[in-house]
Amino acid sequence: MASMNIQIKNNSQNQKMVIELDAVKFEKLVASFGFFSDDFCESVERAEKDYKAGRVKKIKSLQFDF
Repeated sequence: MASMNIQIKNNSQNQKMVIELDAVKFEKLVASFGFFSDDFCESVERAEKDYKAGRVKKIKSLQFDF
């Protein structure tokens, strides 16, 4: 059985949890996020081309400042 380690930060506390999924459950999870859709697969291909062409930039956070 495959397992994923996920680290969750809660304010100043650092909590960890381990999630174990079999292949069927993993595929269901991935499908629920839409990762098997044609649009998603095409966007991954475009991202790989951009990365290979050097069209990338480093970021420090995924948080938006509104």
